[in-house]
Amino acid sequence: MNARIALVLLSCILSIASGLVISRGKGSPEARREGLVIGLSMDTLKEERWIGDRDLFLAKAKELGAEVLVESANSDDTRQLRDVESLITRGVDALVIIPHNGAAMARAVEMAHAEGIPVLSYDRLITGAETDLYITFDNVKVGEAQAQFIADRLPAQGKLRLIRIYGAKTDNNAVLFKQGQDNILHPLIESGRIEVVFEDWAEDWKPENAKKITNAAITKAGQGIDAILASNDGTAGGAIQALIEEGLAGKVIVTGQDADLAGCQRIVAGTQTMTVYKPLTLLATQAAALAVKLASGRPIIAQEVSDNGKVQVPSVFLPIIAVTKENLRETVVKDGFRAEKDVYGK
Repeated sequence: MNARIALVLLSCILSIASGLVISRGKGSPEARREGLVIGLSMDTLKEERWIGDRDLFLAKAKELGAEVLVESANSDDTRQLRDVESLITRGVDALVIIPHNGAAMARAVEMAHAEGIPVLSYDRLITGAETDLYITFDNVKVGEAQAQFIADRLPAQGKLRLIRIYGAKTDNNAVLFKQGQDNILHPLIESGRIEVVFEDWAEDWKPENAKKITNAAITKAGQGIDAILASNDGTAGGAIQALIEEGLAGKVIVTGQDADLAGCQRIVAGTQTMTVYKPLTLLATQAAALAVKLASGRPIIAQEVSDNGKVQVPSVFLPIIAVTKENLRETVVKDGFRAEKDVYGK
């Protein structure tokens, strides 16, 4: 493990040395030491990012002596609820849920708690339920980093014309990204320094939906676009495809998030301008360690909380890093998150 990431991990561990205590389980710590089974209910495995999360989570849980049962719902709320029911029936000791729809998964938390099973909300917050624990990156700061990158590149004269592409409305993270973006952009919009020529939500985070939004924006506002604030690398890729068709790729600032391989390659090529790197190795391994603690009935002390509309959910927030062509090698590649040969083609 890279020394910098090791220090971040140590900091994260120390950050939960004081705060809220979470303890829910089906038995005493002594009774649950061996044979722990964790259920991992995933929204989708159609995106590269989530395949990586799954593999990292499984590896860490195995290292800690736990078995993981994985279900993927293909972005279908009804299917994800059935997946949770199946995992409960199979006798898991803890549930980790990456919700497609945070509100829809409140029912999943209720079902799990009826059987004494604790629930960890992974990266996306489950709303309207007494969720036991939430681990994520500071998603408001992600949005702020994206927007600040654009704000730092305002023209000396005139205004910047901006397309805003939000994520899925069903994903609470998308709302938080927008909140962070708004924190930076609203004063600039009100002062006339930035003009939002088009904005919309990309259903299910699909690149093809982001492409449609970009096409619609160019049809409405013309080719005089200065920047596209895309909320992740997938939607950035869809937007860039539309720019390619218009002969605008590389001429328009495009933000992203997740440091997907394709996103990193586009940064090197100059068609995408930035991404937000969230050290997913840290997220997945820390989540697995916390899930094992929940499964074994051991108390967890969390320093932060997140309001999910019903309770203040004990939370662990992890750091984020803005990445451009200038620091791509020193962050994403140096940490081993992406191989240099894959990013740079060498």
